Amino acid sequence: MCSAVKRTLRVFLVEDSPILVDRLRAMFASIEGVSQVGHAASAGNALPRILAEHPDVVVLDIKLSQGTGFDVLRALHEQAPEITVFMLSNFATEPYRRLAAELGAQDFFDKTNELEAMRAAIAGRAAAGVTC
Repeated sequence: MCSAVKRTLRVFLVEDSPILVDRLRAMFASIEGVSQVGHAASAGNALPRILAEHPDVVVLDIKLSQGTGFDVLRALHEQAPEITVFMLSNFATEPYRRLAAELGAQDFFDKTNELEAMRAAIAGRAAAGVTC
Protein backbone atom coordinates (compact mmCIF):
# COMPACT_ATOMS: atom_id res chain seq x y z
CA MET A 1 0.00 0.00 0.00
CA CYS A 2 1.23 3.51 -0.75
CA SER A 3 0.29 6.94 0.40
CA ALA A 4 -1.06 8.92 -2.50
CA VAL A 5 1.10 11.87 -3.47
CA LYS A 6 -0.28 14.38 -5.92
CA ARG A 7 2.23 15.40 -8.54
CA THR A 8 2.26 18.18 -11.08
CA LEU A 9 1.32 17.30 -14.65
CA ARG A 10 4.15 18.53 -16.86
CA VAL A 11 3.03 19.94 -20.24
CA PHE A 12 5.21 20.85 -23.23
CA LEU A 13 3.79 23.09 -25.98
CA VAL A 14 4.74 22.96 -29.67
CA GLU A 15 3.07 25.93 -31.36
CA ASP A 16 4.33 28.67 -33.67
CA SER A 17 1.62 31.33 -33.21
CA PRO A 18 2.72 33.80 -30.50
CA ILE A 19 -0.89 34.77 -29.82
CA LEU A 20 -1.95 31.17 -29.30
CA VAL A 21 1.17 30.42 -27.23
CA ASP A 22 0.20 33.22 -24.84
CA ARG A 23 -3.39 32.00 -24.68
CA LEU A 24 -2.38 28.39 -24.02
CA ARG A 25 0.19 29.40 -21.39
CA ALA A 26 -2.55 31.30 -19.57
CA MET A 27 -4.85 28.29 -19.87
CA PHE A 28 -2.22 25.89 -18.48
CA ALA A 29 -1.49 28.29 -15.61
CA SER A 30 -5.19 28.33 -14.72
CA ILE A 31 -5.36 24.55 -14.26
CA GLU A 32 -4.51 23.31 -10.80
CA GLY A 33 -1.70 20.78 -10.83
CA VAL A 34 -0.37 21.72 -14.29
CA SER A 35 3.00 23.22 -15.13
CA GLN A 36 4.24 24.15 -18.60
CA VAL A 37 7.80 22.88 -18.78
CA GLY A 38 8.79 23.93 -22.27
CA HIS A 39 7.94 25.35 -25.66
CA ALA A 40 9.15 24.94 -29.22
CA ALA A 41 7.95 26.89 -32.24
CA SER A 42 9.37 24.62 -34.94
CA ALA A 43 9.39 20.94 -35.72
CA GLY A 44 13.18 20.98 -35.88
CA ASN A 45 13.53 22.17 -32.28
CA ALA A 46 10.62 20.26 -30.79
CA LEU A 47 11.85 16.68 -30.53
CA PRO A 48 15.18 17.30 -28.77
CA ARG A 49 13.54 19.71 -26.32
CA ILE A 50 10.68 17.31 -25.59
CA LEU A 51 13.06 14.42 -25.02
CA ALA A 52 15.22 16.57 -22.72
CA GLU A 53 12.23 17.65 -20.59
CA HIS A 54 10.35 14.35 -20.80
CA PRO A 55 6.94 15.88 -20.03
CA ASP A 56 3.77 13.96 -19.26
CA VAL A 57 1.81 15.65 -22.07
CA VAL A 58 2.76 17.37 -25.32
CA VAL A 59 0.31 19.74 -27.01
CA LEU A 60 1.38 19.65 -30.65
CA ASP A 61 0.33 21.85 -33.58
CA ILE A 62 0.32 20.33 -37.08
CA LYS A 63 1.54 23.24 -39.19
CA LEU A 64 5.06 24.18 -38.10
CA SER A 65 8.20 25.53 -39.69
CA GLN A 66 10.89 22.94 -40.47
CA GLY A 67 8.38 20.11 -40.81
CA THR A 68 5.02 19.18 -39.39
CA GLY A 69 3.56 18.10 -36.10
CA PHE A 70 3.09 14.69 -37.70
CA ASP A 71 6.88 14.45 -38.16
CA VAL A 72 7.35 15.24 -34.48
CA LEU A 73 4.57 12.84 -33.43
CA ARG A 74 6.01 9.97 -35.45
CA ALA A 75 9.51 10.40 -34.01
CA LEU A 76 8.29 11.03 -30.48
CA HIS A 77 6.06 7.96 -30.49
CA GLU A 78 9.04 5.85 -31.59
CA GLN A 79 11.41 7.26 -28.97
CA ALA A 80 9.12 7.97 -26.00
CA PRO A 81 5.73 6.28 -26.49
CA GLU A 82 4.83 6.85 -22.84
CA ILE A 83 4.43 10.61 -23.43
CA THR A 84 0.82 11.55 -24.13
CA VAL A 85 0.34 13.74 -27.21
CA PHE A 86 -2.65 15.96 -27.90
CA MET A 87 -2.72 17.32 -31.44
CA LEU A 88 -4.03 20.86 -31.91
CA SER A 89 -4.85 22.35 -35.30
CA ASN A 90 -7.06 24.57 -37.41
CA PHE A 91 -7.02 21.67 -39.88
CA ALA A 92 -9.20 19.27 -37.92
CA THR A 93 -10.47 17.19 -40.82
CA GLU A 94 -11.18 13.50 -40.43
CA PRO A 95 -8.10 12.38 -42.44
CA TYR A 96 -5.83 14.45 -40.13
CA ARG A 97 -7.58 13.11 -37.02
CA ARG A 98 -7.22 9.54 -38.29
CA LEU A 99 -3.53 10.00 -39.15
CA ALA A 100 -2.84 11.49 -35.71
CA ALA A 101 -4.48 8.50 -34.04
CA GLU A 102 -2.52 6.06 -36.24
CA LEU A 103 0.74 7.79 -35.30
CA GLY A 104 -0.03 7.58 -31.58
CA ALA A 105 -1.80 10.79 -30.57
CA GLN A 106 -4.09 10.43 -27.57
CA ASP A 107 -6.57 12.99 -28.92
CA PHE A 108 -7.00 15.74 -31.51
CA PHE A 109 -8.48 19.18 -30.86
CA ASP A 110 -9.62 21.93 -33.24
CA LYS A 111 -8.11 25.32 -32.34
CA THR A 112 -11.24 27.15 -33.39
CA ASN A 113 -13.79 25.41 -31.17
CA GLU A 114 -12.25 22.69 -29.01
CA LEU A 115 -9.80 24.51 -26.72
CA GLU A 116 -12.16 24.05 -23.77
CA ALA A 117 -12.33 20.31 -24.48
CA MET A 118 -8.53 20.19 -24.52
CA ARG A 119 -8.43 22.14 -21.25
CA ALA A 120 -10.83 19.61 -19.72
CA ALA A 121 -8.69 16.69 -20.92
CA ILE A 122 -5.55 18.19 -19.40
CA ALA A 123 -7.35 19.12 -16.18
CA GLY A 124 -8.68 15.58 -15.92
CA ARG A 125 -5.19 14.13 -16.29
CA ALA A 126 -3.86 16.58 -13.70
CA ALA A 127 -6.64 15.69 -11.26
CA ALA A 128 -5.79 12.01 -11.63
CA GLY A 129 -2.05 12.66 -11.19
CA VAL A 130 -1.29 10.48 -8.20
CA THR A 131 2.00 8.65 -7.77
CA CYS A 132 3.03 6.07 -5.20
